[in-house]
Amino acid sequence: MNLKKYFWSLNPKALKEVNEVLKDPSHPRFLERAFTLLSRCDKPKEVFSIIGKKQFVAAWPRVRKYWIKMDQAPEFKSWWETIYEQLSKREGMKAPGGHPSNIVLRIGEIIHERRLKKGINQMDFARQVGMRQPDISAIEAGRKNVTLETLIRLCKMLGIKNIPLS
Repeated sequence: MNLKKYFWSLNPKALKEVNEVLKDPSHPRFLERAFTLLSRCDKPKEVFSIIGKKQFVAAWPRVRKYWIKMDQAPEFKSWWETIYEQLSKREGMKAPGGHPSNIVLRIGEIIHERRLKKGINQMDFARQVGMRQPDISAIEAGRKNVTLETLIRLCKMLGIKNIPLS
């Protein structure tokens, strides 16, 4: 993988070290370099050619905390959170977080049902509402809480006038 396309601000010496840093989660620069890579790349195949899947799953909670602190590229954070959840299930690990509330689950079900009724796939729907497909998937599964503004945007696009919550 050509790391220069993701680490364009690094000098040649630092760029050379990136590969080694990303292979060692205990390295002092690991969080910073992992954050940079993940916030600029949405291609798991490329990322996992450097950071192994198991290593990613193990390191993600620390990377997520760093990411939240940096307060940048939230759409990429959501994307990688979804990848983490999928890998965690596959690896038999428990993903963090509690159980979603019944209301969040019900909202997701209604959005999912209406989207299917309209014959729109998640990718096209995500484009129409200006979101990423993994976020739509997480909303429909009740794994992602949404802002009121986002909920209104989703409902307008699907023609949902009200959401019965009981």
